[in-house]
Amino acid sequence: MSDLRYTAASQLEHLHSRYTGTINADTEKHEWITHQLRDTSSSIVGHPPLLAYHALADGESKARVKFELTEKMLQPCGPPPQKEDD
Repeated sequence: MSDLRYTAASQLEHLHSRYTGTINADTEKHEWITHQLRDTSSSIVGHPPLLAYHALADGESKARVKFELTEKMLQPCGPPPQKEDD
């Protein structure tokens, strides 16, 4: 039984190290929302039909929408909140 726990823990650790957006129990709300918005923006930029639809809906060129989404990926939710030290 302990072997199963060890392999599950090591697989989970490997998953977290390989994919940076994978959340765990210590993930804060701001970090989770930031990952969600970055994933959405990268999906829109990476799929040309979605990018064209977004550009058409905004009335902008595809290059402009791509640039704005890429720029927004830096801090999609604004700066992180201040942490309280106890």
